[in-house]
Amino acid sequence: QVQLVESGGGLVQAGGSLRLSCAASGRTLDRYTVGWFRQAPGKEREFLAHIDRSGGTTDYVDSVKGRFTISRDYAKNTVYLQMNNLKPEDTAVYSCNARRTVGRSEWNYWGQGTQVTVSL
Repeated sequence: QVQLVESGGGLVQAGGSLRLSCAASGRTLDRYTVGWFRQAPGKEREFLAHIDRSGGTTDYVDSVKGRFTISRDYAKNTVYLQMNNLKPEDTAVYSCNARRTVGRSEWNYWGQGTQVTVSL
């Protein structure tokens, strides 16, 4: 079992930056692939980025590519999402997910989410 807590959200002006944190406890996060997702009102949850266990492989959706960067700090057991050049359409609740697969079993853990609001 792993507990995830997101932080770093807030209200920013378009063009500004935020760094979100996903802090884990209960397990070492290096066992897990970690992804960032967001959900805006009236929309389905959207995948944004993920980072593999080694930190050597990352992937992003086109809408955030070049603006967002996912990284992990093993010593702090934390995964970050650096968000630059924020746009109003980035407004959403941002959540992190940790996933691990062993054989046919899969473990999935979610944080509570943090609100990001980008004003005009």
